[in-house]
Amino acid sequence: MNLTPELLLQGYAMGIFPMAEHRDDPEVFWVDPKRRGIIPLDGFRISRSLARRIRRGEFDIAIDRDFDAVVDGCADRAETWINAEIRDHYLALHRMGHAHSLEVRADGLLVGGVYGVALGGAFFGESMFSRRTDASKVALAYLVHRLAQGGFTLFDTQFLTTHLASLGGVEISRGQYRALLSEALTRDGDFTGPATPPAQEVIQRSTQIS
Repeated sequence: MNLTPELLLQGYAMGIFPMAEHRDDPEVFWVDPKRRGIIPLDGFRISRSLARRIRRGEFDIAIDRDFDAVVDGCADRAETWINAEIRDHYLALHRMGHAHSLEVRADGLLVGGVYGVALGGAFFGESMFSRRTDASKVALAYLVHRLAQGGFTLFDTQFLTTHLASLGGVEISRGQYRALLSEALTRDGDFTGPATPPAQEVIQRSTQIS
């Protein structure tokens, strides 16, 4: 496959996304799951322990300050689908203004984050990482708030994991997903516009604290 940033955007608009078998495999293939994971922007759940951690203010939140490092943090694991070609193309999408990162720092160090692609009112979450307890959960809490404030209507997580399900993620059919995607692409989401909110605002907008 002769992958390009433009082809990536076309794929996302069609409801498919690229992966590699592992970091050293040069081959990239398209994935079109029968069941798709999403996080409804009005259904994110914050546990009491996570709410306490957010209130303590031990993390600093930023966007697009170090996109490359977030991608590398996501790839820094025993098994990853992020090969060199995929990495290069997402960095190109970031320079084009289509790929974004939300970073979580503690004591000046990058300890967690999430990155993905924004297209219309859809945000396609690609990967996240955590080097400190709850850092990726904090990243998702702030990301969901940003997407809601920025006019997005779809937060695609590709697959549903136990971790995402505990935060309010659900699984829908391919047909349901494509209907949501079609509607989202008619919107004009703004990822960078919303200000980073105070901790209490992030907690309060969660529909369910368990």
